Amino acid sequence: MSSFFVKFFHFKKNFLGVISLSFIVFVAIVSMLAYVLAPDNSSNANNMNLPIHSQKPGFSVDILKEKKTRIDHQSLYEILLFGVNETTDEIAVSDYYIEGDFIFYTEFKSLDESLKSVLKNDYLVEKKYFLFGTDKFGRDVLSRILVGSRISISIGFISVIISLAIGLFFGLISGYYSGFVDKIIMWLINVTWSIPTLLLVIAITLALGKGFWQVFIAVGLTMWVEVARLVRGQVKTLKERKFIIAAKVMGFSDFRIIIFHILPNIMSPIIVISAANFAASILIESGLSFLGLGAQPPMISWGLMIKDHYNYIILGEPFLAIIPGICIMLLVSSFMLLGNSLQDLLDVKN
Repeated sequence: MSSFFVKFFHFKKNFLGVISLSFIVFVAIVSMLAYVLAPDNSSNANNMNLPIHSQKPGFSVDILKEKKTRIDHQSLYEILLFGVNETTDEIAVSDYYIEGDFIFYTEFKSLDESLKSVLKNDYLVEKKYFLFGTDKFGRDVLSRILVGSRISISIGFISVIISLAIGLFFGLISGYYSGFVDKIIMWLINVTWSIPTLLLVIAITLALGKGFWQVFIAVGLTMWVEVARLVRGQVKTLKERKFIIAAKVMGFSDFRIIIFHILPNIMSPIIVISAANFAASILIESGLSFLGLGAQPPMISWGLMIKDHYNYIILGEPFLAIIPGICIMLLVSSFMLLGNSLQDLLDVKN
């Protein structure tokens, strides 16, 4: 317990490590509460308003909104996970005034400048702010960034679990038993290692089909090799130690030795490589989404946002692609810096 507090104290002194961990925790919390924090809490933040498309960050406009919202009955759990399923009329207006029981307005950027009117009892006017601007369909970019963070966090978490499960199994078996089993597993590792990661992910994705869960599985099935190679080397070194030999002499089963004596002693390098794999999986998912093989509309991810708007970089609205790109860069950098900090803290040797 004392060694834990010593390591914790040393980690607190690592400025980059603390900042990286804080940012990762912040993004994780934001992703869980995305529909609570997002200005547009509709499912996938997909509320479109074409007249206000491609507006720059800091844009604000008056919105004429229907008071009577038609909404399906949803539990709090469903709202937190999937957003609000509602149907409501929203009209962006450039000018309006209230007279009697009516609201007279002019639509935003409308070619028809004639005044229109609605009943004051059925509609209200509210000021709406778009801190990150709007995309080509008039959707709130900030809301889509918040909701899209779920894909990046979840792809990293699930793919790392899959890669750890497979990599630990093959690495422990190969390193502990050696011989013919080791040769077969190493042959499988080398064959998988020789295929470019992105190419292998694309092949698995095409075989499983496009979609949310398919990407998770594809990324996880390609990242286990690094874990297996690391674990194999650690186990081969560790199994020659005296306490492992003593455990064999005492008649402990191979399963008990592997799980209770070897595995706890190789957790440090596993934690470090998991942080690196987390960063790599986020980049791979972003690349797949950019190629159209990742998350599919109406689902939203940061990579998909870049795919939809990368051509706007030369059309005067570069922020539509730059903002999600910066989010990816910050999250990936945080995991890499955290991995480096943990490596220094745990004194892991490559």
